[in-house]
Amino acid sequence: MKIRNMVLGASVIALSAGAVAAQELTIVSWGGAYSASQQNAYHDPYMAANDGVSIINDESSPEAVAKLRAMAEAGNTTWDVVDVEAADAIRLCDEGLAMEIDADSQLAAAPDGTSASADFGDMLVSDCFIPQIVFSTTFGYRTDMVPEGAAAPTGACDVFDLETYPGKRSLNKRPIANMEWALICDGVAYEDVYDALETDEGQARAFAKLDTIKDETIWWSASAEPVQLLADGEVFMASAYNGRLFSMIAEQGQPVGMAWNWQMFDLDGWIIPANLSDERKQAALDYVYFATDTQRLADQAKFISYGPARASSAPLVGQHATLGIEMGPHMPTDPNNAENTFVNNYDWWADYRDDLDAKFQAWLSQ
Repeated sequence: MKIRNMVLGASVIALSAGAVAAQELTIVSWGGAYSASQQNAYHDPYMAANDGVSIINDESSPEAVAKLRAMAEAGNTTWDVVDVEAADAIRLCDEGLAMEIDADSQLAAAPDGTSASADFGDMLVSDCFIPQIVFSTTFGYRTDMVPEGAAAPTGACDVFDLETYPGKRSLNKRPIANMEWALICDGVAYEDVYDALETDEGQARAFAKLDTIKDETIWWSASAEPVQLLADGEVFMASAYNGRLFSMIAEQGQPVGMAWNWQMFDLDGWIIPANLSDERKQAALDYVYFATDTQRLADQAKFISYGPARASSAPLVGQHATLGIEMGPHMPTDPNNAENTFVNNYDWWADYRDDLDAKFQAWLSQ
């Protein structure tokens, strides 16, 4: 599926990997299985190649926009590299809180010499965004809680079917994906969803659909929460990142199934805060040059079921590092998993996120 493209902007000093002096790097990400995959594929090899560099992991990515705004206001940015979703990268770039990146001078070319901009292609959705992965927000369900005589859930719209699938649900405590699912599952054609959400009537329709399951929903903020709720049997279905669900199914052997229909594709990647010292900017650029080359992005797919953002990395995706299973069929982009999907409309959410965040939180409090 084609991802939106924006034109890359200004360039600064290009660095090659291995040029960093002894220092600490604070790298912000999402925790859990995802941060573990970054540790294995990026952090450990980078520290092995750069004596004296130590990486401090921070798991504050869910609050990245608010915290970077506050740090900039205080004039004290303590983060060096931050993992964010594409829509948040656009917001941070528009607000001048993330530095612009010139892919062809500041990121590694593909092994065959293909430029970074051509290799990443449509994944470069912002002047400030350095892509890593394609992932999806989809649904897991307890296989041992499917009602007798009922078929297993297949996707997002089953969350709204309390008659067939009674029990608690868990959804992310934010409007993204929830608003789209509400309208799609209320009969709005996907191509009309964002036009509808620009109107008061469309937003009211989405909230009315969500009202039908509000009393049966446990809301999550941290990405570890829905998989824990599923593991504990506290909910029947939960929205979650597909890599988290893969980990609990394939690695932990939990009685959980995947319901892929109407999964939301998204991009995740790095930004570098705009107001770092020259020394810290160079160190951050050196890290992302290393961590987003072709082999490193393919290596991450050995540890978690997210698709690498580079075209040159895809053919290198093979088996899970410890389980020995082929990772391709577990990717959200596998054709068997992607019959009905939608792509997070990054530009739309960058424009409407703050307004809908406020309305969504007000609706939750009612």
